[in-house]
Amino acid sequence: MAIYTVTVFDKTGSKLLDENFDASTDADAKVKGEAILKEKGYEEHTHRCVSPTGKLILFHR
Repeated sequence: MAIYTVTVFDKTGSKLLDENFDASTDADAKVKGEAILKEKGYEEHTHRCVSPTGKLILFHR
């Protein structure tokens, strides 16, 4: 398992959410990241999900 990070920003660039979670693959991390965003109501905010190596897994602007 690796630790991925999902981050959500408001229009001014301030962080609204910065949450770490475990996933076994990048594909699994994308699904889990999308679920976190949906659960917290941030699907339409600017967000990103990155791998432990800095790889961008999910992005929305």
